[in-house]
Amino acid sequence: MAAQASSKITDIVGRIPYRLALAGGWIDQPYVSRHNPSPPGSMVTVQVEPQFRFLDRSGICGSTRRIAMDIWHGQVPVDRDKMALVRELYQTENEGLTDPSGSQDMIGLVYPGINRLDYDIAHEGGYFPVHVESNNDPAVAVWFGASVYLVPVMMRPNGYNPLGRQNFDPEWIARLGKTGQDCFQAIVSKDLSGLGASFNECMLCWQTILPDVVDHPTIDMDLMELLGFYQDHYAGAMFSGCGGGYFYVASDTPVPGGFRVKVRTVLS
Repeated sequence: MAAQASSKITDIVGRIPYRLALAGGWIDQPYVSRHNPSPPGSMVTVQVEPQFRFLDRSGICGSTRRIAMDIWHGQVPVDRDKMALVRELYQTENEGLTDPSGSQDMIGLVYPGINRLDYDIAHEGGYFPVHVESNNDPAVAVWFGASVYLVPVMMRPNGYNPLGRQNFDPEWIARLGKTGQDCFQAIVSKDLSGLGASFNECMLCWQTILPDVVDHPTIDMDLMELLGFYQDHYAGAMFSGCGGGYFYVASDTPVPGGFRVKVRTVLS
């Protein structure tokens, strides 16, 4: 007898959400935030429904999500403090590692909606945010879902390391942290132009402080040429993570090859 087909995609990929990391990324790392002359610096995460399986190694938090699937048996607990869950997941993923991942991955999986994470090296060494500002307004979620397109680019290649060249100039770190603040404000204000500008400014900061994020010997395509096209033709664009992943394109018109996501506003 043939096996019964799954009736929902979550029967296969699990109910734990994915997360998008928008402008300000890298400010959650203490070795970056310690150079910020005007803390806190901010970044934005957006929790999205598991409507399909995202590509691995593409900046969508797949590795952290797999750990969460294991320790929480396929669903984020709804009856526990969210930051306690973040710390549990952070400890599990980073136990024994000399270079721990940033806490924004865990926060993005645990906190629904649109979230601004504020990092200050003076607070817990910069490993966890001093404050999380969340917006779970369904109207804002719908606007975001209609205004940001994801375009697949490439998975992060084997042997890739974004930390080879570092230029943690305080002025640029301050600018990076401000992109997260601008990004969050643009989303909650439903300001497409401001959202696109925060994407573009964030990419400029990444190019400056960590050039290998977009230009590394293991990457065999001109990521910046592609990015320039989307930034020139739409309100703004940035990469989902190091080495490519997806483009996030801010646009009020359909983007060829792009798709949209659904923001999860309530943890379920």
